[in-house]
Amino acid sequence: MSAYKPSDGPPQESGQPAAEVKIVIAGGFGAGKTSLVGALSEIEPLTTEGVLTAAGAATDDLDGLGHKTTTTVAMDFGRITFRKPRPMVLFLFGTPGQPRFWFTWTDLSQGAIGAVVLADTRRLQDSFPAVGFFEQRGTPFVVAVNQFDNSHRYTPDEVRHALGLPPEVPVLTCDARDRQSALNVVITLVRHAITTLKTPPGALT
Repeated sequence: MSAYKPSDGPPQESGQPAAEVKIVIAGGFGAGKTSLVGALSEIEPLTTEGVLTAAGAATDDLDGLGHKTTTTVAMDFGRITFRKPRPMVLFLFGTPGQPRFWFTWTDLSQGAIGAVVLADTRRLQDSFPAVGFFEQRGTPFVVAVNQFDNSHRYTPDEVRHALGLPPEVPVLTCDARDRQSALNVVITLVRHAITTLKTPPGALT
């Protein structure tokens, strides 16, 4: 599928230092951000999950989310290492999805080369804030449609049209719980960021 192959840990000492790259995983409340970071991370991911309570019922819209009982209140963090074609360490930062925590997005996105916007077709409108945020910042991003069980299946072109995305923004489907599917998403993002930012080929690849 790709020249990028994940390792089981940090690259061993060699004459070639690993490139360190930060990416952000964003999207609406319950879109699967914590699941994607957990599926990818080679270390035990840091999560800041809080239990949903009656006190947040007025602000946490659970419509269409089934039996969700927890939510990210600060961030998720994970790491994945690639050894080929050049050593590279990706640091994964997952953002909280509820509007009351959007103020954290600016700090979490600082220094990121790109972002994954996870879209949930059950609540596709929840993708607009993240899309608009990265468009305004000029941050390269891809849209990954998380295919939840029993959710309606839309093609990437249908999602692109619904979100009003230009043709240069990659849109792909994924299962955020599946490591190989999640890998395809981040590899697509890294390639898109290299092209968009016109990063010298030797810097990340």
